[in-house]
Amino acid sequence: MRVALLEDDIDHANLLVQWLTNAGHHVEHIDSSHKFIRKIKNDSYDLLILDWLVPEMSGLEVLKWIRENIDWPVPTMFVTAMDREDDIVSGLQAGADDYMIKPIKQRELLARMKAVERRSVSISDDEEVVNLEPFQIDKANRAIRRDGKAIELTQKEYELALFLFRNQGRVMSRAHILENVWGRNPIINTRTVDTHVSRIRGKLGISADEGWRLTSIYQHGYRLERVVENAETIKN
Repeated sequence: MRVALLEDDIDHANLLVQWLTNAGHHVEHIDSSHKFIRKIKNDSYDLLILDWLVPEMSGLEVLKWIRENIDWPVPTMFVTAMDREDDIVSGLQAGADDYMIKPIKQRELLARMKAVERRSVSISDDEEVVNLEPFQIDKANRAIRRDGKAIELTQKEYELALFLFRNQGRVMSRAHILENVWGRNPIINTRTVDTHVSRIRGKLGISADEGWRLTSIYQHGYRLERVVENAETIKN
């Protein structure tokens, strides 16, 4: 997962970064609320982890800003020393997907992150064949079919298409796409993302007429989304 961590306690932040990095996640640590908000305005993440008592704005205020300004429900969890029942209720009512009280345990944190991830993605890791009409994604054979007909894709085109379908409805930054499809390779740049998005748009024949739209978001990235109502209107 790609994680943004808001935590001003450097020792606790370093511990969390170590735990998550060792588990295979990529973590960006930010130590103040304003810097955190600027970061998530211009990038995308699979999970946001918030402390409550941080400089400039509280973690609760940051969460309220996220829910009011980010146009999809980005998974968010608190990791905080605020342990009163009223605090927990306030955090969950403001839109937190989970709430953990310090001190936390490593394995429990990783398990809770996995549970939050399962609830947020459109395609489960357990599904071998996924039907997203008119597309069928065959993960076992790393293939995508349209109306039952196989589409010829390179390995990276398949991985990019799967990543976008898995995160349908979300704006995914170019940096996020690069990390998940190509890894953090300094040789690869964001133009590679643009080229491959153009290719899969053409090869898959993605069109609002068929219920899907792949949109470029200026200075940010891409969003693949269903447009079912439009498709039904056209067909009728």
